[in-house]
Amino acid sequence: MQTERVIRAEVTIKAGVEEVWQAWTTAAGVKTFFAPTCNVALQVDGPYEIFFNPEAEPGNRGGEGVRILAFQPYTMLSFTWNAPPHLPNVRRQHTHVLVRLNELTPNQTRVTLTHDGWGEDEEWDQAFAYFSRAWSGVVLPRLKYRFETGPVDWNNPPRFSE
Repeated sequence: MQTERVIRAEVTIKAGVEEVWQAWTTAAGVKTFFAPTCNVALQVDGPYEIFFNPEAEPGNRGGEGVRILAFQPYTMLSFTWNAPPHLPNVRRQHTHVLVRLNELTPNQTRVTLTHDGWGEDEEWDQAFAYFSRAWSGVVLPRLKYRFETGPVDWNNPPRFSE
């Protein structure tokens, strides 16, 4: 029996759970840490499109076609996800991301991200490796940076080790 591959990443944020929730679930919040632009509507089957390269041709901008699966305010956000354009076979399919928020104190929130739904072949392996680095080495560190330093300047984003 094959073991299901899962990416798990965690970070503790120096902010209250409501602030962290707003960062993940509103267009204004997403733009402070995740990507320079987005299309986010917090509703089941609403868009959760994250545009890492907004000037690119449609289909190459980032998380296009991504949808919200479920949410519980201040606790959980679940959405589909796709691979970057350089992995076209995997990009045509969607995986699943779950973000859980756990209030540790009124000014400290634990964010746990789980990414599953991986297929099996060389391109899927590349996508899994890519996101293993991206979530832990870029996205969650930028979220932490956003609350400790300020919103990401997309003309000069902070660099983290991947």
